[in-house]
Amino acid sequence: MTTVQTVPTAQAAPPPSMRLRELAFGAACAAALRAAARLGVADALGDSPMAVEDLAAAVKAEPRPLRRLLRALSCYGVFAERPDGTFAHTDVSRLLREDDPNSLRAISLWCTEPWTWDAWPLLDEAVRTGRNVVEDLYGKEFFPYLNEDAPESADVFNRAMTTSSVQSARDVADFLDLSGSSSVADLGGGQGHVVASLLDKYPAMHGTLVDLPRVVENAVPRLRAGGDLADRARVVPGDVRTAVPVKADVYVIKNILEWDDESTARTLRNVRETGGPGTRVVVIENLVDDTPSMRFSTAMDLMLLLNVGGAKHTTESMIGRLTEAGLVIDRISPVNPYLHAFDCHIPA
Repeated sequence: MTTVQTVPTAQAAPPPSMRLRELAFGAACAAALRAAARLGVADALGDSPMAVEDLAAAVKAEPRPLRRLLRALSCYGVFAERPDGTFAHTDVSRLLREDDPNSLRAISLWCTEPWTWDAWPLLDEAVRTGRNVVEDLYGKEFFPYLNEDAPESADVFNRAMTTSSVQSARDVADFLDLSGSSSVADLGGGQGHVVASLLDKYPAMHGTLVDLPRVVENAVPRLRAGGDLADRARVVPGDVRTAVPVKADVYVIKNILEWDDESTARTLRNVRETGGPGTRVVVIENLVDDTPSMRFSTAMDLMLLLNVGGAKHTTESMIGRLTEAGLVIDRISPVNPYLHAFDCHIPA
């Protein structure tokens, strides 16, 4: 396996004037990543370096502009140009491969979907008003827009969330001690990877996946009829912002309390009303004030402002939302380097 670690040719930090120019052209880097992902360049590039002409033939592109694309990405350590003009993988470019176990291809596409190019230029308006810009752009809220008007983007979103869930589900299951509980419900749980991992860990437990109808239609086969977990699993379509349709000993709420404040408050109120006194509620989020990747998390925070009027949370803001909803926080613990768990219960 040939993986080349590279750094930009100029080792010294660029002067401020050049650094600002680079930042202003940040969209070019995002567009280049998207182009490489859509063309499938990382999948076509094998373990050995390849000539641009061969890569171009494999991805059905023109060699000269493909070289320009790869040259631009190589400046950021995505692919590496060798002295003989061939290109090789780096540890970063391998993450654009569909078959990499830690693939970020779907997430890279999600962060650069067509709606983002409409929304980013209006960030000043979102900052000025504190409101999302999607409703003004498309005449409806973000998720109805995705599901009704942009199904391809909706599919990219679901794949990206699935990738993220698959990669974190085992960490969540390893972290959570649900001894003594007989049932768990993952609210807004996507395709059900967290539920499946928890049912694997606790063979006597029953689990429920709750998410929007279009999402749970694609629940992992293990949870559905004929799957090895089907006798202990339920897949329930529903919008937890409207109602929580299942009672459980433990509710897991992972990375969905990033909507606008009113939607978040409604969801937590629904959990409290359905769960009742003594029910355990575990909220899992990545935080903008405690992460090894502030640039990514703060960028996602701004994207949430644009699309749903939401926000990534700080520890303080998450504590505030949970406390305002009437939950009692028992402990706050790291799940892995980028997720934290707020372990709560519903008081009497």
